[in-house]
Amino acid sequence: MMGKRTRFIGMLLAVCMATGMTACGTKNSENENEKQEVKQETQKEEKKDGTRTIVDGMDREVEIPEEVDSIICLNVTSLRYTCYMQAEDLVVGVEDYEQKQSITRPYNYINYDKFKDLPIVGNNGEHYIEEIITADPDVIMMSSLGNCDADDVQKKTGIPVVVIPGSDQMMDENVYETFKIMGEVYDKEDRAEELISYLEDVKKDLDSRTKEIPEEEKETVYVGGVSFKGAHGFEGTEANYAPFSAIYAKNLANETDQKGAFNIDLEQVLAWNPEVLFVDFNGMELINQHYQENPDFYKQLKAVQEGKVYSQISFRSSATNLDMALADTYYAGTVLYPEKFADVDPAEKADEIFEKLLGEKFYDTLKENGYEFRQVQIGE
Repeated sequence: MMGKRTRFIGMLLAVCMATGMTACGTKNSENENEKQEVKQETQKEEKKDGTRTIVDGMDREVEIPEEVDSIICLNVTSLRYTCYMQAEDLVVGVEDYEQKQSITRPYNYINYDKFKDLPIVGNNGEHYIEEIITADPDVIMMSSLGNCDADDVQKKTGIPVVVIPGSDQMMDENVYETFKIMGEVYDKEDRAEELISYLEDVKKDLDSRTKEIPEEEKETVYVGGVSFKGAHGFEGTEANYAPFSAIYAKNLANETDQKGAFNIDLEQVLAWNPEVLFVDFNGMELINQHYQENPDFYKQLKAVQEGKVYSQISFRSSATNLDMALADTYYAGTVLYPEKFADVDPAEKADEIFEKLLGEKFYDTLKENGYEFRQVQIGE
């Protein structure tokens, strides 16, 4: 009897000890978890309260919060590139024109619902100091394209201002530097590297298709209706037109002493008599009006006679929209060098570009609004 009782008590003690150990283990584990959570929260607060120093696009040393949770973007390109960086959710104030939805600014069109009700903090280079202070962003991102009064705005608001170089081109060093600076500010270095790598691959692809084509094998080309500071008719053209430069096209406007967009004497276009014409959709209304007034001018052009007139989707709206400029480049390649671009479907390529830069396909939306890659009948 004693033997059984002893064994029973022993078993009971063992169970109790095991239960006690388990309970203590659970309690210790819970305590450790609580300590870890407190430690993590403390680290978060320390990180949030801390600062770091970066060098911006004007070689200014700017002290910014360790963790940037809110921004505003001033001057053209800063909001566009912020969207390319997938950081649009950080934006707490926009400039006036960003509250008007625009199909020619895909970043704006896609993210319009996020921007339409935000406070207005500037307009066309004018910066609204009181509104910026009220919006209370952690950092102000300011493009050097426009009224770049970074030190003045920083002094008046007490908010760090980071300048990005911005770019009105497609794949120059300013584009890459803008991505690098934003990657550092937004803690999105991986995204910056992804975009830079993608653009470098695009450049390599375009070079491999077109760089070695002999000049004598290239057709002469002219683009009309180019937008700059508003819409222009057929006389609006551009030297060093980015989509042509990227594929080494024989752009007749490069024969002038101009360096960017300008209005040319139409008699010079007649004298050149380009073999291929492109027209910017933003200028089509003015071009068609001019055609009605002077159809003989267009009928003298070889490209019009042979039906070699093609579209360019307007990529310059508040400076260059990188996505649309790249899409225009590939389309121009399929027209000027069909054998070299035989594997490229312009619409599919455009959607690949939009998806990479803005996270969604956009070509069908453009087409629904009258912007597409196609042959053009001037005067239609």
